Amino acid sequence: MREKYAKALQVETLHTIEEELNMSVGNGIECIFCAIVNKQIKANIVLESDGVVAFHDINKAAPIHLLIIPKEHVANLNDASIDNSSILGEMLLTARELAFQFGLNESGYRVAMNTGRDAGQTVFHLHMHLLGGRHFSWPPG
Repeated sequence: MREKYAKALQVETLHTIEEELNMSVGNGIECIFCAIVNKQIKANIVLESDGVVAFHDINKAAPIHLLIIPKEHVANLNDASIDNSSILGEMLLTARELAFQFGLNESGYRVAMNTGRDAGQTVFHLHMHLLGGRHFSWPPG
């Protein structure tokens, strides 16, 4: 996945993407999703509000695979608190809105959040996946 982010940043190596992100830390960017929020990295944004940004995932796991992120940096669900309850609700309602916008409301869709490495979290900025456009099995892998 880092290779795809490197491509999005128009850099050639994984080492270079780390350098790009590290250089940005001094400018207030903590992670690649913060850079997207701050418009320092381009993303195919489909919705933006005061609290969240939604965009196409570059590492698609379904025909429609969107990411919904809060503009405020929270590493994952473990780091969320009662103070984040309204943004968590906004993320879910954004997923619902996008499901209708992308025609997934009839056939169905999946909403998922990964917390921690063993769950598959690779970017440590809270995010929700909205997946649809194909059949999903249970349990997920």
